[in-house]
Amino acid sequence: MEENLQEDLAMLSELDEKSLLESLSQRFKQDKIYTYIGDILVAVNPFKYLPLYEKEVSERYKCHDKKSLPPHIFAVADKAYQSMLGRMGTGPKNQCIVISGESGAGKTESTKLLLRHIMELCRANSQLEQQILQVNPLLEAFGNAQTVMNDNSSRFGKYIQLRFLGTSVKGAKINEYLLEKSRVVQQDEGERNFHIFYCMLAGICADDKEIYGLLEPEQYRYLNGTSLSDDMVNHWSKKYADVCNAMDMVGFEEQEKVDMMTILAGILSLGNIMFEPGEGDVLRVTNTSVGWLKAAAGQFGVQEEELLRSLTCTMSVTRGEAIRRLHSQQQAEDARDSIAKVAYGRVFGWIVSKVNELLAPNVDPDVELHEIGILDIFGFENFAVNRFEQLCINLANEKLQYFFNHHIFLMEQREYKEEQLDWEVITYKDNKPILDLFLTKPIGILSLLDEQSAFPQATDRDFVDKLNSKFKAHPNYEVVRSHSPAFTVVHYASKVQYNGVGFLERNRDTIPASIRGLFINSVTPLLSLLFAATISRTGTLMPRKAKMAQVTEDNFNSTRKQSVGAQFKHSLGVLLEKMFAASPHFIRCIKPNRTKSPDVLDNSFIMDQLRYNGLLETIRIRRDGFSWRPTFKEFAERYSLLLLKPDIPLNRESCMHILNNTRITGWTCGSSRLFFKYWHQEELARLLDTLGRSAVVIQKNFRAVMCRRRYLELVEEMRRQRQAQREEEERRRREAEEERRRQLLQEEEEEARRRRLIEQENKRPVSPPVPLPRKKKPEPRPRSFLSGPQSAHLAPVPRPRSKLFEATPFDNDLGGPAHEERVKEKHKRRRNTIRWFRETQARKVVRNGEFPCWFHGMITRRRAEDLLTDKPLGCFLVRVGQSREGYTLTYRGANRCRHYMIEMQCNGKYVILGEDRAHPSLIDLVEYHTQAGIKPFMELLTVPCGQSCDQQPDYEELEFMVPSPPEVPHRAPDPVAMELQRLFVPPDRTSAPGALQPDKPPVLRRISDHRRRLDALVNQDEPDPKDKPVPRLYPSIRLAMREIQQIQQFSDSTDQTDVAPGNRWSPWKRTDS
Repeated sequence: MEENLQEDLAMLSELDEKSLLESLSQRFKQDKIYTYIGDILVAVNPFKYLPLYEKEVSERYKCHDKKSLPPHIFAVADKAYQSMLGRMGTGPKNQCIVISGESGAGKTESTKLLLRHIMELCRANSQLEQQILQVNPLLEAFGNAQTVMNDNSSRFGKYIQLRFLGTSVKGAKINEYLLEKSRVVQQDEGERNFHIFYCMLAGICADDKEIYGLLEPEQYRYLNGTSLSDDMVNHWSKKYADVCNAMDMVGFEEQEKVDMMTILAGILSLGNIMFEPGEGDVLRVTNTSVGWLKAAAGQFGVQEEELLRSLTCTMSVTRGEAIRRLHSQQQAEDARDSIAKVAYGRVFGWIVSKVNELLAPNVDPDVELHEIGILDIFGFENFAVNRFEQLCINLANEKLQYFFNHHIFLMEQREYKEEQLDWEVITYKDNKPILDLFLTKPIGILSLLDEQSAFPQATDRDFVDKLNSKFKAHPNYEVVRSHSPAFTVVHYASKVQYNGVGFLERNRDTIPASIRGLFINSVTPLLSLLFAATISRTGTLMPRKAKMAQVTEDNFNSTRKQSVGAQFKHSLGVLLEKMFAASPHFIRCIKPNRTKSPDVLDNSFIMDQLRYNGLLETIRIRRDGFSWRPTFKEFAERYSLLLLKPDIPLNRESCMHILNNTRITGWTCGSSRLFFKYWHQEELARLLDTLGRSAVVIQKNFRAVMCRRRYLELVEEMRRQRQAQREEEERRRREAEEERRRQLLQEEEEEARRRRLIEQENKRPVSPPVPLPRKKKPEPRPRSFLSGPQSAHLAPVPRPRSKLFEATPFDNDLGGPAHEERVKEKHKRRRNTIRWFRETQARKVVRNGEFPCWFHGMITRRRAEDLLTDKPLGCFLVRVGQSREGYTLTYRGANRCRHYMIEMQCNGKYVILGEDRAHPSLIDLVEYHTQAGIKPFMELLTVPCGQSCDQQPDYEELEFMVPSPPEVPHRAPDPVAMELQRLFVPPDRTSAPGALQPDKPPVLRRISDHRRRLDALVNQDEPDPKDKPVPRLYPSIRLAMREIQQIQQFSDSTDQTDVAPGNRWSPWKRTDS
């Protein structure tokens, strides 16, 4: 049994398929889902919660010894991080973690765990770590969907690049690959659309649904008429709240969120537009679709007539003459679906671009940053019907398998041969011929697909026939005899049959030119930005201003000539370049069964995965081979410290001397490099770590001696100062006594002289008295006298501290110019903070004309601690930062006061540093944390700390900023204005500054977004949480939705034989012939 529970499969005594499967099965039954193959991690998806990822577990895997703890994904994250810093036996180098496996094997969850642990390792007391962690739920909502193989399947690939400066993360970048846009308009049985649509329909409140123009999910054809149960509504509502919070945390603006949700609602409305023949050859919209056309036009911010014209005809200019070509019904439906796919794809691309912009490193471009990349890409797929997207997905997995084979087998065994080692070659399944089948020019599958896509009259049958003629003799290609165009490719994992229907259309991925021009001129700024953007050769959206796009029209057209297949091929090439330039770490995810059931192990299914992943060969090469192969120079440079000798030559003899001193066995030496087992790197790193700890001990004692010496010098200096002070005081006392004696003598002489004068005056004749000059009143001694030259040798006076601490004689320095500069800089920062508060924060903090009782203005840290000294546990206050633009929450803990920094996001949201939730205002933040504890101590806010004095509150210097509400004369309500407000203003916006006033005549006008925000800022007395942005054409959307509801009510009352709501759109589902 001990043999079966071996943590490292490379240590198995018997190496065959049976022992490998038995070892994994026994570990899986004991909930030990992680197993090593040398330095490769095998992870089996448990399909249930396991207590393996708690905080205390994460702490144990920080800078741990591999042999001391069981296999874990946290260990892989720790090794990648330490290797990036140069602590694992090699110098600092970029790292990449490659996660591979079937769909549903747990790759996405593994990515989240890796990110979480890496952010724990590099925690630097900044909000960037939390922002990076919030990217995953955001991209999951827009890029994941339910399939028959996985309830949370990634329908896109992503490569996350974490940028580090030293030990701290400084930024991140997301690279996305091949979003499955066709899922927006079509899903097979048992599958669903992207998660975000269900999140919206379940999480948006009824009033906001009316604003966006949303109905129940069974009303939409693109959702296949799916209805949501109560449990699903609760589930998707929580997901929607998480998505909104993730957007706030990352930094999305409110208006951007509203525009994005409006575009998504427009995509759903667009799918319900149906066509029928009209007069002549002109198509028209069916009666039940008229309202949906109006709703889609309002949601997209365009004119209804222009949208219909773009769907039903194509305008072209030939020799200066405009020619209109009418669409057939099928062409109109294809144009409608193309708009939906392109719009959703560009929204997703914009989200990735926005995230990259907000998380870009804020450092000097000349500073060198190190990187850890995490690849989470779609797993190998083999459905009942496999289309163009499955072909690209499986091609990406072929590339990853080739990278794995190249790094583990090909490159390693090639070096054995070059170094003339005695090595028995291990054969493996090379998938290079399959990659050549896809990527060879000019006769690869993708090249032939681009060639056929260039011909407007080419069909999917022509493409498949050409493949059959070119590759019928290829060992990895099989011809399929059927009525529908189909072909089969023998992949490294299994044989997959592809349905060729739609290959050309999806590879072209074009939209009518009129649609692009229409959306560029949309009144919705985000939609205009999306369609004015260009697409790079790797398929990345590059937003730019619409005016620039109109000037360089041909640039877009030339860029869009890149097919989807060509973009995907380029993006895979760039990805492989990044991975080959880094040190890889591999995680092979295994799916235990096809039914997604916990505690169920399908041996044959697992064995198939072990075979096509080549794990048996991997175990053999990890057991017998040498995974670490540094050159003599690299090894000597890194480990010369072990000899404790400076300036040794970087040659073979030095390496032998180092290794002989370390007593490490099992390595071998080639002609130009050394060959080590995978565990040797950790043993050498342990030796370096021992020397490092010894150096720390030496430094500690040396610094202790130096500090003690400095302390004694300071004490001696203080004694000398006090002695000098006593001598100076004695000297001054003697001088004062002498001065008094001199003054007494002078006074006696003056008195004698005065008497003589009086006697002389008495002898003179009497004359009128002359008034004496008025004696000047003595001025008080200036306060700066204490800091004059006489006080230069005075002992330092302790400054007043908090009541919770005692003063020390070394608290203050002796003053001087540096002290005065610090005081000036402090006053300057204080003035800047007051200005920031007055201009941006005063209206947000004030409620009902006054500040909340827990708001204490700009008080010091010590003052805050003094206020909370005698308060009960859980008492708190919020104060304005004195040296930064932000706030600090001071909390009375059990043993001490804690100070939590409150940061303002770039979008105006408030978040406590280290927390994962953003809040629209300080009041919302305080209310939330009365129910949810503040991490990491989970402390609840219970009692607000009131002001110390009612007559003089702490925020007195900020009190003048409280705006006084203007007096508005009362008038009788205007019935016309009330009716227009009922029709055109959202139900929860009737009291907003932009709403129609009953005492004013109605004026309908179009204003810009900047002017609207400016007016709202000027007219706003107190911020209202209901006062948030709305879609630009909200009145049109509202009228369209009313028309849709009236038509549905009429049809329900007149036709009782309609299909059930759950199957409302089932006749409209497209089927592949």
